[in-house]
Amino acid sequence: MSSTESAPAPGRSRGRRVAVVAVALTVLAGGAAGAMALSAHGRDQQPKEAGAPSAGTIKIVRADLADSRTLPGALGFGGQRTVKGTGKGAVTKLPKTDTTVARGKPLYWVDDRPVMVFFGDTPVFRTLGTAGTSGRDVTVLAENLRALGYDTGPTPRATGPADGAEPGTELTPALLAALKRWQHDTGQQETGKLVPGQVVVLPGPYRVSGIKAQLGDPAAEEILTVTSVHKSVRVKVEAQESGPIHKGDPVTLTLPDTKTVPGKVTSVGQTVQGGADDDASGSPSDATLQVTVEPTDSAAVKNLSSASVQVTFTTEKRKQVLTVPVGSLLALREGGYALQRPGGQLVAVKTGLFSKGMVEVSGAGIKEGDRVVTTS
Repeated sequence: MSSTESAPAPGRSRGRRVAVVAVALTVLAGGAAGAMALSAHGRDQQPKEAGAPSAGTIKIVRADLADSRTLPGALGFGGQRTVKGTGKGAVTKLPKTDTTVARGKPLYWVDDRPVMVFFGDTPVFRTLGTAGTSGRDVTVLAENLRALGYDTGPTPRATGPADGAEPGTELTPALLAALKRWQHDTGQQETGKLVPGQVVVLPGPYRVSGIKAQLGDPAAEEILTVTSVHKSVRVKVEAQESGPIHKGDPVTLTLPDTKTVPGKVTSVGQTVQGGADDDASGSPSDATLQVTVEPTDSAAVKNLSSASVQVTFTTEKRKQVLTVPVGSLLALREGGYALQRPGGQLVAVKTGLFSKGMVEVSGAGIKEGDRVVTTS
């Protein structure tokens, strides 16, 4: 081929150069655009400076404030006591645990004879079978037979001992006749007499919580344990902080599933526990009192036999006091606090109870409805 044939045409060569330059410019332009985009993206990802907290105004209002304290407690059946038998014979039948103890019903059996339950505050400590006998044990007999629906005749008169002790009821023939009818109806021997060991006297309804005796054991030993039929929560409170807690106070119980139920204080212990070197290590322990709380609605804890719960007590209350959000307070250099009016004027105030983000305030320069600056 000749040189004239192999040389490219001038027009085509210029066209290729223009195309290459165009491609190069396109690449450079794309790179520049990409660099600009990446630079902007980097700026967007950098943390921005936090602005000053925004402020607004709010009215001073009157409201009730309450402070509270939450303490751990143990839910369970409280008031446990041990039932001990009396008299001779052997235990021949025992109840099942969780059985409810009912008035006038058998609790356990001795020599195949039922030991019945009465409610009261005095045990049967002697044989009651002679008209004219009087005492508080006779009162227990009369009250239980009447509660079980038996006619005991005219209300037996109360007689008081010479030493000024609590008066008791007189045992009358009508009361003895009612006793005999009750014995007949419950399958007991119709003796018309009440002998120690035939009944167990408890303060009220209980449930069997445990069995101590075995079949064949002597009757005059520990037979079983009972607890209250109502569930309660036992809380240990430091003695010096128990002052605001009183019987009847409302509380809030937080259950293991975080559900909250209302309750009330049923007792505040009078015996201080601890406060001395009374543990095994010899180190001092905190002095505490036991506070007992019961759920207002027992059905709310019916599925719990025992559990750890949280008990919230209201320890301090303020009714219809002037309140503002805590964010409204300004600490003064010379000490104390002030509120700022919208125009910038500072008004010194005294603070009282703090509760749930609000604070009690007082002072000569403020009143209900005044607007003050607060941070949000």
